[in-house]
Amino acid sequence: MEVGIDIGSTTIKLVVMEDQRIVFKNYARHFSEIGAALTNSLTSLKNIIGEKTFRIALAGSAGMGIAKKISLPFVQEVIACQRAVEEFIPQTDTVVELGGEDAKIIYLGNAPEVRMNGVCAGGTGSFIDHMASLLSTDALGLNALAERGKQIYTIASRCGVFAKTDIQALMNDGARKADIAL
Repeated sequence: MEVGIDIGSTTIKLVVMEDQRIVFKNYARHFSEIGAALTNSLTSLKNIIGEKTFRIALAGSAGMGIAKKISLPFVQEVIACQRAVEEFIPQTDTVVELGGEDAKIIYLGNAPEVRMNGVCAGGTGSFIDHMASLLSTDALGLNALAERGKQIYTIASRCGVFAKTDIQALMNDGARKADIAL
């Protein structure tokens, strides 16, 4: 049995695998209360696996410090993502990974290459959550809205602040939420 815990800037993700299949997964926002959220995740883990033996590793932007503090192995999140994709969906050649505060593109192949956004949060998970909130939905709801969209609007793509300004102006002008999500 293997356990992976990704402690990111906004969430904690926990996955339990046995014989190459997921037997439990949990996704929770930690609202900067990482210790409490990690305790809840570990309690869920204990309830699922009981006294079984397992291997565990931590990943994520907040995972390294915690792994060191409690003497658990740490795997850098890009490496963890790359290994999982190569194992479970080997035909993949490009991975887009959106974190709460960053976005990464991993080009797989003989010489994997990683590109990451700079100091702007535009296009990250937090940005998408915020834009979804403006449209009175959540990140998954954006997909459902976009499926009904018909009109494509120009929205700033290089800056989250400018994108938000564009979206608010469109809403004030009466644009349909489905079209904005598109």
